[in-house]
Amino acid sequence: MLTPDDLARLEGRLPVCVVGAAVVDVIADAYSLPHRGSDIELQQQGVNVGGCALNVAITLHRLGIPSINALPLGTGTWASIIRQKLAEYGIHSVLETAKGDNGWCLALVEPDGERTFLSVSGVENLWDATLLSTLPQPTNRWIYLSGYQLTSKSSDVLIDWLQQQSRPYQLLVDFGPRLADIGDTQFEQIMACHPLITVNRQEAELLWYERLGQPEPFDARQLMTRWQQRFAGAMVVRLDSEGAGFVNADTQGWIPALATNVVDTIGAGDSHAGGLLAGLASGWSLAESVALGNVVASYVVSQRGGDCAPDRATLSAYWQQRFTQQ
Repeated sequence: MLTPDDLARLEGRLPVCVVGAAVVDVIADAYSLPHRGSDIELQQQGVNVGGCALNVAITLHRLGIPSINALPLGTGTWASIIRQKLAEYGIHSVLETAKGDNGWCLALVEPDGERTFLSVSGVENLWDATLLSTLPQPTNRWIYLSGYQLTSKSSDVLIDWLQQQSRPYQLLVDFGPRLADIGDTQFEQIMACHPLITVNRQEAELLWYERLGQPEPFDARQLMTRWQQRFAGAMVVRLDSEGAGFVNADTQGWIPALATNVVDTIGAGDSHAGGLLAGLASGWSLAESVALGNVVASYVVSQRGGDCAPDRATLSAYWQQRFTQQ
């Protein structure tokens, strides 16, 4: 069983390239979601710099795992805010573009912690082959890619880039809420790259019914088994307080969640992916890496806002405290 002492084993043995978005998140509490024609009062929590890929990059950085961050930075108000924040984080992006400003998003947080996003795209979804050709291609690297970019207008450019990548590399795809918007052809192209995919409960159910065409009630363990049989690909299924399952060609299992008091679920999936990548980049097994992802996500959902990924010392103290309480 993984323990807080295992954090000392984290090291960047394998390169990691994080491809995706850095955007501005305006976060507000909402007593309920608005319906058409309504006008609801919000309580603003703050203005943060986020985006799935940036959240992953922050998690890796704070856990001491170096990464090549391909987060396009444009010109404009939002881009300026992002650059300033990245400097504070100590994170550098290797991609610059003059095609426009970065995007932003309004995140509505309901009383139970669930979040709903209203997003405006920017340069983070204007990929081109010339920009991508500047990215380093170290051997044995892990590449992280978010589903948000796979549903952008330039998604075909990203997929072409993936198909042209020099081997060997391994791909982690977090489809996220845009999973339903990914076309059949694009989905097959992505799966041909044999990625490790990570999905939450809602996304897992969509794969079960839509991609696998299963008529019986959703079963996470059966999903993993049939996914491996169908695509010969690895999968992580995150079921909140029920923990997370995993499968690859060699093994299948289930890792319990680290129990906590859920305050805000913003960034939970991204932080789990960051913890997962930190373990994989350290040469850990998939089971150990999923366990680390569970612990990081547990910490993040116990905090307010999206910018709360822990460093090693903070995570160790939190982890030890939860162990004691359990």
